[in-house]
Amino acid sequence: MITSVKNEKVKNWRKLRKKKERDLQNQFIIEGFHLIEEAHKSSWQIVEIIHQEGVECPKAWLHYPLFKVTDNVMAAISETKTPQGIVAVVNKKNNDEKVVNRALMVDRVQDPGNLGTMIRTADAAGFDTVILGHGTVDLFNDKVIRSTQGSLFHLNVYEADLVGEMERLQQLSITIWSTGLENASNYHELDVPDKIAIIVGNEGSGVNRTLMTKADQNVMIPIYGQAESLNVSIAAAILMYEVVKK
Repeated sequence: MITSVKNEKVKNWRKLRKKKERDLQNQFIIEGFHLIEEAHKSSWQIVEIIHQEGVECPKAWLHYPLFKVTDNVMAAISETKTPQGIVAVVNKKNNDEKVVNRALMVDRVQDPGNLGTMIRTADAAGFDTVILGHGTVDLFNDKVIRSTQGSLFHLNVYEADLVGEMERLQQLSITIWSTGLENASNYHELDVPDKIAIIVGNEGSGVNRTLMTKADQNVMIPIYGQAESLNVSIAAAILMYEVVKK
């Protein structure tokens, strides 16, 4: 039983709230039974599980290193308003160059909820890959992870220089669509290729102009009402589901 927030293990768990420490230790924290179960069923490696006194671990998890903590320690570790009393430390996973058929490329999206929602939607739409460009919110941010609802563990998600990654994918005969208004066609007027990557951009400025010029096709979603634009996660959802319809 760990009872003090000054315990060295507790101090280390709390450090993982910060991106710098997550990068340094190559680990991150997940919270709640659902996320831990999704990680457990995946190929990601759970390092240890921390559970609050009175909260029981499922039998399938008992082979992991377990640490029981008091209420005050769990409160110090948790980042949720209503914690379930159980968290896990997970090792980050390197991109293992899986085959790409349908990918979402994310350029400088800042809102954790938007990124998490897009990863969850990519999973639901049957995409296999999500590629995060430089300047995008940290994948292992607590709010991002919670918004993915476990889909993080179902996809090949990695960070890359999008210019170089576009060139690599195009060499593999993957067609690149970029969202944007310049020289763009309505998405529903286009033939959908068998292998495709869709780029969506920053909430305020959209996709970087350099990326747009390197894309095979710029696409737009028509606005029929008075709204100025669509939320980036909604736009991504529309395009991803359009792709899988064909």
